[in-house]
Amino acid sequence: MMFLKKYFLNIVFFLSQICFAQSTDDLMLYRKDIQSITGKNTVTITSYEKEGKHYIYAGGYGAIDVYALEVEGKLTAISRHELYKQTGPARGMVADAIGDSHFLFVANKHGNAIETFKIQANGTLERVSLVEDTNETHLGTAITLQVIHMKNASYLFIGGLEETPGLSSFKIHPDGKLTHVVSMKDDNNIHTDGIIGMFSHKIKGKTYLYTSGFQDNGVSSFRIYDNGTIKNINNISDNTTDRYLTGAYPVTGVTLGENKYVIVGHRHHKYYERGGFIKRPNFVYHGDGVSVFKVNKKGALVPHFVLKDDEKTKLQGQTRIEIVTATINEAVLAVGTRDDESIQLLKLNKEGILSPINYLETGFSIYYGLRSHKIEDTNFLIAGSNRFDLKKIVSYKISPEAKKNEQILRHLVHLKFKASATAEQINKAEKAFENLKNEIPEIIHLEWGLNDSEEGNSKKFTHTFTLTFNDAHGREIYLFHKAHIALVENIGPIIEDVFVMDYWTSNK
Repeated sequence: MMFLKKYFLNIVFFLSQICFAQSTDDLMLYRKDIQSITGKNTVTITSYEKEGKHYIYAGGYGAIDVYALEVEGKLTAISRHELYKQTGPARGMVADAIGDSHFLFVANKHGNAIETFKIQANGTLERVSLVEDTNETHLGTAITLQVIHMKNASYLFIGGLEETPGLSSFKIHPDGKLTHVVSMKDDNNIHTDGIIGMFSHKIKGKTYLYTSGFQDNGVSSFRIYDNGTIKNINNISDNTTDRYLTGAYPVTGVTLGENKYVIVGHRHHKYYERGGFIKRPNFVYHGDGVSVFKVNKKGALVPHFVLKDDEKTKLQGQTRIEIVTATINEAVLAVGTRDDESIQLLKLNKEGILSPINYLETGFSIYYGLRSHKIEDTNFLIAGSNRFDLKKIVSYKISPEAKKNEQILRHLVHLKFKASATAEQINKAEKAFENLKNEIPEIIHLEWGLNDSEEGNSKKFTHTFTLTFNDAHGREIYLFHKAHIALVENIGPIIEDVFVMDYWTSNK
């Protein structure tokens, strides 16, 4: 009987793996909602599930915005919370449970401090702790946080970009307060100068932490002990053959079967001005790519594979890598890019080989603000931008691509102007809307006209603008394009109502 039960379970699992494999090859992102933020921009996004409710935390300059995320992808604003000194940005954020309480830990980048907020029953926040930088810690220009749960306590590991960089460990108390345990100062061997990414793995009961060194172009592995102390295991620097670590940036990891991997992206220093901010200006641009490292039994990183950027991928300026789904055989990753202004979906197989699936050109730069979150059987990505003119947060559903061969996309915008709008104002609005085709190349055709219906069902809408795109990428680029954002801001005061519809049609 046990043999038959085990055999049946293996068959069910095998079939589920086949279904998963079939569905990952054509995954795509579909925008579900757009909401405004109250902060100046969106730099970091994290999420948290508490008592069956799903919350999104978007941090930028000056504030953290809290949203509820529903199963259909709808975002509902809940509250706004000011950062210490009303500065920031909230560059690194991580939510976790410590005992019976739930906390959001925030790295206040230019406030040179770590803020701890208690997550209330409705997702709102209450600040319970504030730790400022000292000569003994490395909290100046704090960027990245990682909570690690050990046998008898939990610890918060902190890294950043300060002038005296390093890695710090703080014990987290049940009330959310932090106590400094130890700080390891950066040196010429380890890669902790500008820690922008961290990830931890457990191997046979031992815990290891992996860090990226943005300024010193490499990755390091550390053993974490039960008392929160740190020991360096190994360090790998950038080269021009089997890794891309110049400006090592996001770090994540996954376990596939018996194999443990660490995946590292980079925003190459070529995307910054040489000198000043970049400490080592004598670099050579050798392309963009995502590097995969295998973790050996001692927790050390071993170079394994690189997916190089080409004309079929969008990997320039990687700032965030999120694990979307994972089984024992493969994982789906989402890579947010600042310079390609895209989200690239990748597949990592059990052998540690990365391959591209699909990408969506979002139309806005992603600056660490990307988060994967699952509700029931639906996977979402929540994205934001560091652009000060955008002030939006966007939810995307990840599902198999709906094939639209030989089709084009129509985007219809119907406008109703206020009675107080003058003829001159309306004329300027018409010309500004028509001029979008000159500002946004992705608009392959634009036409507009005045309502001529005599049926009485127009609901006082007077103008219809029809924009045509070759694909969904064009629509996203248009939607978040600076010219479109400026148009909305300029004509918004004279608009009484707007009605938008999109549809696909044959291009023949």
